[in-house]
Amino acid sequence: MHGFRSMRTDASPIEIIRDHQLVAPISVRDIAVDFGIELYCGRWRNGASGCIRRDPEHGGPSGFAIIANHEHGPMRRRFTIAHEIAHYVLHKGKIGDSLIDDRLYRSRLTDSMEGQANDFAAFILMPWDLITREMKHGRDTVEELAEVFEVSKSAMAVRLGFPYETDS
Repeated sequence: MHGFRSMRTDASPIEIIRDHQLVAPISVRDIAVDFGIELYCGRWRNGASGCIRRDPEHGGPSGFAIIANHEHGPMRRRFTIAHEIAHYVLHKGKIGDSLIDDRLYRSRLTDSMEGQANDFAAFILMPWDLITREMKHGRDTVEELAEVFEVSKSAMAVRLGFPYETDS
């Protein structure tokens, strides 16, 4: 999953993200590249979804690397990468050399910081203007929108404010 261009330093984090939100699905890989973050796939015995860490040797130009769990499906990995990008944007100063995000094991971050990262990941992957555009084109069910945005039905349901059942 790794390989990168040069890091963008000419815009704010929101401008960088918005530049990638022109069509769905949003490329989290390209956003990571623009932030100078190197992407990898890995495995964890504890089932962690992923992590972001300072890594001067293996990180991208920013000095950070994101590792997404290879055993999770593509939609889950996309959300994990967006979540870790959110930590980079929102909590960069709190990231050490091993910040792991997982439902079972929480890192040094508070639940509110994890919630902020989840909300920001939803903003990255499912921007309202694109959701609205898709709905105007007749794609207005949770299932249809989840497919267009390459996210789980649960993630899309939460974004739309609907009750949901857990899916993968």
